Amino acid sequence: MAGPMTLAQIVARLGGRVAGASETLIHQVASLESADARHISFFTGKRHRAKLEATRAGAVIVHPEMTARVPRASVAVATTEPYTAWARVAALFHPVPPPRAGIHPSAVVADDASIDSSAEVGPLAVIGSRAKVGARCRIGPSAVIGEGVVLGADCRIGAHVSLSHALLGARVVVFPGARVGQDGFGFAITLDNFVSVPQLGRVVLEDDVEVGANTTIDRGSLRDTVIGAGSRLDNLVQIGHNVRLGHGCVVVALAGISGSTILEDHVMVGGQAGLTGHLRIGRGARIGAQSGVMSDVQAGSDVVGSPAQPAREFFRHLAILRRLIRNASSRSRD
Repeated sequence: MAGPMTLAQIVARLGGRVAGASETLIHQVASLESADARHISFFTGKRHRAKLEATRAGAVIVHPEMTARVPRASVAVATTEPYTAWARVAALFHPVPPPRAGIHPSAVVADDASIDSSAEVGPLAVIGSRAKVGARCRIGPSAVIGEGVVLGADCRIGAHVSLSHALLGARVVVFPGARVGQDGFGFAITLDNFVSVPQLGRVVLEDDVEVGANTTIDRGSLRDTVIGAGSRLDNLVQIGHNVRLGHGCVVVALAGISGSTILEDHVMVGGQAGLTGHLRIGRGARIGAQSGVMSDVQAGSDVVGSPAQPAREFFRHLAILRRLIRNASSRSRD
């Protein structure tokens, strides 16, 4: 935990405007309800105006349109992107701890593995043959870095993670329990049995990707599974073999993407959604929670339901169905 900091120091780091009291000393971040004069908080949207008007925070990050609603005892920090500013402020007070360079005595490291002298390898971690661990990486307890796996600079690998057949760019974060690079679900069907198809590709996690806890990403069958730069995968996500995500995609918890499906840049997939294989989801499309996607989705589209359909059509059909049920119920009472 860092701090305290003056408002002037905070604003200099995140941008925005502050009217007066720039030397106010801030010790920590807090919610509107729990904050007092030592804290900085934030406000977005309009549903919680009462909490804003009642807060005792020393400073509040708000949109310029809401500065008039900040109590007189608080200082308004105005910015057009309050939540982004809040993320940066929270990171100022709670920076990611730097790695403690060195290899724990209980770790098992192959003789031909390459580990940068600034990296941290935690207790009981396993580093396989020909693996490469870049500068300032952190390898958590009991993590397994398989043979030939490459980690770029500043990666953070959580406890009990397993990485195999994988190439990681810079600043990749893999949270505890995730499994990356295991064989995909591929088999041929005979008259009386299944024949497993060898999985020969890799997983490529590009720069600034984050992989949530207990998420699984299968290696490719012949070509690589690729998670594009800046993408975020929530906890408990399943990514099948040969899937390719573009830049800045978001996949929310419990969603599953079947093999060889392609998500173009900035696609968002809601929680518990399921996508069948060999689809193309266009740039900027949004898949609603619990949707079942069985066909391609055009760029910029919003789809919901199972089978998934354009959001407007879905809700129109739902309204018609409700009206029919209501009318049928009225006739039955008559």
